[in-house]
Amino acid sequence: MVRFTSRRGNRPVSEVSAALEAILFSSNRPLKLRELQHATDTDRIGVETALDELRQSLDGRGVMVMRHHDEVHLATRPQYAAAIRRALRPEVSGKLSAAAYETLAIVAYQQPVARARIEDVRGVNCESVLTNLELRDLITEVGRGTGPGQPKLYGTTMRFLQVMGLESLDRLPTPRIDRDTDASTPSSGRAVTKNA
Repeated sequence: MVRFTSRRGNRPVSEVSAALEAILFSSNRPLKLRELQHATDTDRIGVETALDELRQSLDGRGVMVMRHHDEVHLATRPQYAAAIRRALRPEVSGKLSAAAYETLAIVAYQQPVARARIEDVRGVNCESVLTNLELRDLITEVGRGTGPGQPKLYGTTMRFLQVMGLESLDRLPTPRIDRDTDASTPSSGRAVTKNA
């Protein structure tokens, strides 16, 4: 095992490498070499050697050591970006469209509900709207239907309750039927509205 001299005496490179990994993992910004030297009480050569060891140990893993001049950062590998986005579901900015509100209302009042049912009520393809609502964590897959292909069944989430300011789904306003719409078709998307 390679050893080098620090102000505290001889320490194995792997110990410094592990310390650097922990520091870089915990940091939300790139760190300068001198900051790493100070944090590990190690000279520049020792930090450089430990960074090389860390870089090698992370080869083929989900994270990598990034280096730009004297700045070092631990970051995820680009090939895993899609998986990270799906897992972390970043907050999507912007307001919901009218189509999104209609779709969300159908899911809220008819859950668990399949995409085909939502499209029957709205009369249009809802795939992109459902994807958007899932990314915003307002709806999620809650099961599978028993029909052909076992379609996804959608339901609302805790985030939906938070955004709508509801304690529970029991607090959803009672839907009403518009007078202009035939009472025999209460499932029409235009017939279901929220009371203010």
